[in-house]
Amino acid sequence: MAAPPEYPYTFSRRERDRLSRTEPLTGRVIAVTGAGRGIGRAVAARLAAAGAAVAIGDLDAELAVETAGAIGAHAGGRLLGLPLDVTDTHSFEDFLRTVETRLGPIDVLINNAGIMWVGPFEEEPEEAALRQFDVNVHGVLRGMKLVIPGMRARGRGHVVNIASAASKVAPAGEATYAATKHAVHGCSTAVRAELRGTGVHVSLVMPGVVDTELAVGTATGPTRRLTADQVADAVLDVVLRPRFEVFVPRQVAALTRLAALLPGRARDALHRLLVPDQLAALSDRSVRAAYEQRTRTARLPEG
Repeated sequence: MAAPPEYPYTFSRRERDRLSRTEPLTGRVIAVTGAGRGIGRAVAARLAAAGAAVAIGDLDAELAVETAGAIGAHAGGRLLGLPLDVTDTHSFEDFLRTVETRLGPIDVLINNAGIMWVGPFEEEPEEAALRQFDVNVHGVLRGMKLVIPGMRARGRGHVVNIASAASKVAPAGEATYAATKHAVHGCSTAVRAELRGTGVHVSLVMPGVVDTELAVGTATGPTRRLTADQVADAVLDVVLRPRFEVFVPRQVAALTRLAALLPGRARDALHRLLVPDQLAALSDRSVRAAYEQRTRTARLPEG
């Protein structure tokens, strides 16, 4: 099989149209978690437009079906909307089993579902901290454990974990969230080493602040707020050209590499200059109240 073309991971409208016409992912089956809205929805739409058969998993089952229908009306690939609670093993097993029954063996799993609490660390409710680890860490590990055996047996496959720039830096006000993303980075690194030579790839996509409900009320620092479509472009690119770390925007990679080389005081100064202080940014906690209440009680993963 010929190697896929080397596309950049920020696509122009013309390039997107060309990809939609050529459908480079035709024949691939891709499952996306937390895909009813936000980043997950944008990722599902982009992959479907490139020809993939895409399964949309979301805790809101009706939204998953609606999203699949809306995207499927315009995409070249097949779309399937299914209920999925990434914190429940039986739910995840049922999701993956249904995908494989109806679409075929899963070529790519996109672990996208995630939630975030913002505020002073000592004021964070225990249930909010536990819930973030449940969704952001154990949800990712659960998905990997369930799909990797089949991928390994087939000698091919790809797990793409949507992490965050918080995998490398830790903004004030996001202590537990940053801890979960650091955990995803560490686990992905180790699993990737275990899978070397098997034909199964592991990738991390690490965006900055994205314009979704998860990030409402937070600051971006000196960089612009990203769109979900920009993250979707990065995911499409890494599916076409598997590699381990992808930062969105690319400048974040340079920041993390520079910080690692600097002595302590210089590193702290760089962090204060470039990493947003979410405690200072969130002057009105009420703007996040509805979102955080839902993530604590209704168990609604952000897409």
